[in-house]
Amino acid sequence: MEITGFFAAIIIGLIIGVLGRLVVPGKQNIPIWLTLLIGVVAALLGTLVAGALGVDDTSGIDWIELLLQVVFAAVGVAIVAGAYGRRRVR
Repeated sequence: MEITGFFAAIIIGLIIGVLGRLVVPGKQNIPIWLTLLIGVVAALLGTLVAGALGVDDTSGIDWIELLLQVVFAAVGVAIVAGAYGRRRVR
């Protein structure tokens, strides 16, 4: 991966994290930086899974890859929000 591709993946990951947070219903009591980190990880995981399925390189927009990334982000946000909420002392 080239350095420009790496930075593009980070930027796309940030957007994916926000989309994942919007998909999860209810209020998530996690910091925005954690949401963005989840988005970057979800973007990388979604790209790897799309590559394994053979749908990572299509003409035009890679809708299946994007959907996989958002699903990974939503699952990640839901898991971390649940764990983060239980960890905090009330």
